[in-house]
Amino acid sequence: MTEKLALLHPEILLFAAACVVMVIGLSKNASTRRLASLITGAALIGAFVLSFWSPSAGGMFPSLLPYAKATIAGVSFLLMLTLVGVVDRDYETLALKTGRFDPIRSTRGEFFAFYLFSVMGVMLCASADDLIWLFLALELTSLPTYIMVAMSSSKLRAQEAGVKYFFLGAFGAATFLYGFAMLYGATGTTMLPEMQAMFANAQASGDGLPTLAVMGLVLSVIGIAFKIAAVPMHFYTADVYQGAAAPVTGYLAFAPKTAGFLALLVLLSTVGWGWTASVESISTGGLPDAVRVVVWAMAALTMTVGNVLALLQTSVKRMLAYSSIAHSGYILVGLIAGPGDGGSIWSNGLAAVLFYLLVYGVTNAGAFAVLASLERREGRSGDPTDREVDSINDLKGMWSTNPLLCAAWVVCIASLMGFPPLLGFWPKLHLFFASISAGEVTLAVILAVNSAIAAFYYLRMIIAACIDRADETTSRKELSEYLTRPLAAFVSAALVIAMIFSFGALQKASRNAVQQGEVVATPAKNADMVDAQR
Repeated sequence: MTEKLALLHPEILLFAAACVVMVIGLSKNASTRRLASLITGAALIGAFVLSFWSPSAGGMFPSLLPYAKATIAGVSFLLMLTLVGVVDRDYETLALKTGRFDPIRSTRGEFFAFYLFSVMGVMLCASADDLIWLFLALELTSLPTYIMVAMSSSKLRAQEAGVKYFFLGAFGAATFLYGFAMLYGATGTTMLPEMQAMFANAQASGDGLPTLAVMGLVLSVIGIAFKIAAVPMHFYTADVYQGAAAPVTGYLAFAPKTAGFLALLVLLSTVGWGWTASVESISTGGLPDAVRVVVWAMAALTMTVGNVLALLQTSVKRMLAYSSIAHSGYILVGLIAGPGDGGSIWSNGLAAVLFYLLVYGVTNAGAFAVLASLERREGRSGDPTDREVDSINDLKGMWSTNPLLCAAWVVCIASLMGFPPLLGFWPKLHLFFASISAGEVTLAVILAVNSAIAAFYYLRMIIAACIDRADETTSRKELSEYLTRPLAAFVSAALVIAMIFSFGALQKASRNAVQQGEVVATPAKNADMVDAQR
């Protein structure tokens, strides 16, 4: 237990900060309540620093923790800057006018505490080496977000999105939990390293993987598809993204996706893409056929459905929602390609997955920060709470009214498109080479075609902001009073450009993070698995 606690220093810091934030959110003093966001930001910076001192663990990927946790904490800090003012904006104004404060109606403390708890869950997914641990980490990531969506806006649409997100999330959790139960039934253990050793022995003896284990893996992948917004568990995405406030939507596009891919990374490594050299009798050859077919179909459909449906949207948030779905399809290609042959870094699909999550997180944070920074002067139907920029028409004329924000928007959207030489181009290229190296030429072609399709709606968003003039359909916009939002946009855009010059170092760091530990042969355990299967 002591060894496990040594892996959790960033999470312990975030937990302590969440407890403090919940308490000060109930203070009668407005200045004290405003400290909630400052404490949240400081905790995330502290977690980012502590991540680099995370020790190597004995799990599926011993060197994964520093890279994964630093990515999660860093991107979460950028997203936190946009969350300032999401809740209690109108209530705080009323409290200052009347001089009365009702702690029951104030939600600032709870909101930022939920945010920290969710970030903790994503980090815990990186250190998971047990099915129970993984399940709890995934749910800790998701459960706070259901509440964050519902409370992010006073509009009924946000509450509808929160309820829809909750019920579909419960369905996804039940699906992958059923898969976990099957894996336990096939192996008699919840420990992933032990499970990996049993599957290795089964492959070595020529018996193959038990049918119950394969079914469990397939169900687990389909259930976790909800977290990454992949087909067929993608239906909620556009409605939830549009219903939630833009800063919360930005977090939804990053955190559950990252948690889901980390979970898939450790789960699929139990059956392997070809075992390590320490098990000489096992030949390399990719994922088991049934699992590979499911993930392959999911990748192809996810990127295609996401991009095609994005073409039909007039809402920017719905476009970015379907864009998020498409990006999940791209990243799934890396999971199919696997770690490669250990030669060129460009053939390592798992490294491409981690690299892509980092780049997508930074770029996505910048795009949603721009949306959060702009507000329409008047809400629709006279509703003062409905001032959020959403329609593609709302972007028109941004270059003339807010040129710096427009520049940040262009950089981030072009990076999401994969426009060379911006940062977003390199992980896509990495995935393309990795899929070809793994023999997945058809999937590489589908990836390339979908990248071309995506360019249409990304350019549409850029043209609306930079070229189209404001007309009678364009609402008058003003800069948000919360200056941390444009700050997040500028920092993200600057990182997108600056990180171009260090993408090679980031690639190497991602490859080092997915170096697998040795598979230990345990014949006795394999016999137990066969007995359990019978």
